[in-house]
Amino acid sequence: MRANASALAAGRRHSVGRRWDGTVLAAGNSAADECHVERWEDVVAVAAGNVHTATNTGKSHTVGLRSDGTVLATGWNGDGQCDVAAWRDVTAVAAGWRRTLGLLANGTVLASGRASEGQCDVQSWREMVTLSCGDWHSVGVRADGSALAVGINRRGQCAVDDWRDLTAVAAGYLHTVGLRGDGRVLATGDRTTGACDVDEWEDVLALAVGSYHTVAVTALGRVLAAGDNSHGQCDVTDWHDVVAVAAGSTHTLGLRADGTVLSAGNNANGQCGVDSWSGIQVPKVGASTAR
Repeated sequence: MRANASALAAGRRHSVGRRWDGTVLAAGNSAADECHVERWEDVVAVAAGNVHTATNTGKSHTVGLRSDGTVLATGWNGDGQCDVAAWRDVTAVAAGWRRTLGLLANGTVLASGRASEGQCDVQSWREMVTLSCGDWHSVGVRADGSALAVGINRRGQCAVDDWRDLTAVAAGYLHTVGLRGDGRVLATGDRTTGACDVDEWEDVLALAVGSYHTVAVTALGRVLAAGDNSHGQCDVTDWHDVVAVAAGSTHTLGLRADGTVLSAGNNANGQCGVDSWSGIQVPKVGASTAR
């Protein structure tokens, strides 16, 4: 699987998890059908469209990558962000506000959805290995460890041209973070919320960002957090045995080694209702999800 193959995903008001058998669980608001994943099968990774919390935001979509390289999507499709049924040979997916990106086996990138702000201008990208979508910008890592970004850059969230030795990236509302091969984290964009205060982080293995917060998993299975904590989304310091994290607008999810899921933050729509989940995991390389 690619570096950003994910068993967990978090949107504005919902959460999604990929189980060991290729089925998918969802919790939270499903007014736009973003949680209607109960019939999905043979899924190897999931993504959820996230957006900052505001009176004019809320509806979202969910994307699932299947083991045969095809893509499933459900939820809000007002800009065509769910029009992915024809995609083939996809190895990774990313979902943002009103759009979906798909990484092809040849290192190029497909895009569907709103493109007005340049966030879907990825046709020229080559040799990509991982992708991430923020609200209005898209970011990717190339095979040589460098980064590319397109979309709105008013707060410097796309200022990644000089980043090197990257293994992963994550894009939020107004900021972007990058994970280096040495376990250190880079950040660019709006610093007023503290979401970019990651300079001292070490031994990081994976990371995720919400609208105004950043979370990361360390080699010891602990979780670090920085940024806005108005909903308790950064109250993760007591988590342990965590292997992956996901961040919605104002909530955080943590996948434990035993396949259970932890949550913190805003639960107004039931998006943190994951206590009963089990068997959440990314498939092993070469493993089949056929039941």
